Amino acid sequence: MARQFIYHMSGLSKAYGAKKVLDAAALTYVAAMAAAFGVPVVINSVLGEGTLREVAEAQGIPVITYEAGEALRFDEASIRAGVKGVLNIMQHLGMTGIRRTKPPAEPYIARSSSWVRAERDGVFLSLVALGAWIKKGDLIGRISSPFGGDDVSIHAPAAGILVGRNNLPLVNEGEALYHIARFEEVSEVAQSLEVFTSDIEKGPTLAGEPPIV
Repeated sequence: MARQFIYHMSGLSKAYGAKKVLDAAALTYVAAMAAAFGVPVVINSVLGEGTLREVAEAQGIPVITYEAGEALRFDEASIRAGVKGVLNIMQHLGMTGIRRTKPPAEPYIARSSSWVRAERDGVFLSLVALGAWIKKGDLIGRISSPFGGDDVSIHAPAAGILVGRNNLPLVNEGEALYHIARFEEVSEVAQSLEVFTSDIEKGPTLAGEPPIV
């Protein structure tokens, strides 16, 4: 997956059959941590079975998960944003002294999100960048067969912000290609992501450390 600056949050909950009742105090606590972390996009997602968040919730521990970068490579901007976010959280929880830093902007919380998956095996070509503001029906990619035949066009199933994208050129049927998050203020989110990414990528390394190579 390509670089992304999003994180997931979950409140403490109790399951009653197919229904889930969120503990309001716990959800407020988690939302405050998410805001303190300091990245522009938050997805309040359903707990996945077997995940660290599920285990933490079972122990009564509110948790957020930061997702960034991609497999098999170090992404300096993603790492820098993550380290900065952890330090922000530690300060928020009173674990460190007060740091002279600019307070993070209030994040945008997605109403919902969905994945776009490959309809067939083939060579994947993405036509949109991470952070892009896409509209329902937009052509966002293609899958072609190395043995010839017609390409499969990939159209956005909903309007929103592209917060995740597969960077692998070869994909199998059913694999995740795009992650689209939906917001009330789509244009504002797109602008916030652009500013945040620019600041992180051109920002200084932490504590004078050399670049990650």
